[in-house]
Amino acid sequence: MSRTARVERITKETKVLVEIDLDGTGAAEISTGVGFYDHMLNQIARHGGFDLTVRTVGDLEIDAHHTIEDTALALGAAFDQALGDKAGIRRYGSATVPMDEVLVRAAVDLSGRPYVVHDEPLLVPYIGPVYATSMTRHIWESFGQAARVTLHVDVLRAARPGGHPDAHHVVEAQFKAVSRALREATAIDPRAAGAIPSTKGAL
Repeated sequence: MSRTARVERITKETKVLVEIDLDGTGAAEISTGVGFYDHMLNQIARHGGFDLTVRTVGDLEIDAHHTIEDTALALGAAFDQALGDKAGIRRYGSATVPMDEVLVRAAVDLSGRPYVVHDEPLLVPYIGPVYATSMTRHIWESFGQAARVTLHVDVLRAARPGGHPDAHHVVEAQFKAVSRALREATAIDPRAAGAIPSTKGAL
């Protein structure tokens, strides 16, 4: 059973291509024009164990908003497509990930019902020249909507005693935690015998 997908999203603002193999090895080819976002999408591939190609060309002369949002929407759509009818998957996944002083918990249900809860501390406005830290919540909301998943992401600890949160660590730990949770949720459950993990018979 091939669990792969190819999604193209073309608008007047962006042109996005996403290819994914849920049963890959973590190989990634990422290019969005936003360096920090590329770094985060590489976390999705590496820690999720997904082979992932992302190529986005967007209107960065305006700002990075459309590029980041449309990439997240295409990535979510690719996950949804690759999962198919979700027969035999674990469905639920969670991970708690430390990154130095930061601790993040992510939990996901591949339920078919998009709902996102996101809690993080106030961060500096930008990481690098163009990644606005306010976009992290929007990434999870866009991804969750398009992937049709329930996703909770909570930053449990962030600041060093007497210091301020390191925005890079806070965001990167979120991507690693979500990736690990998705890895667990998308995995095939050997005890499920190919059944859809829902009493409704559909997800």
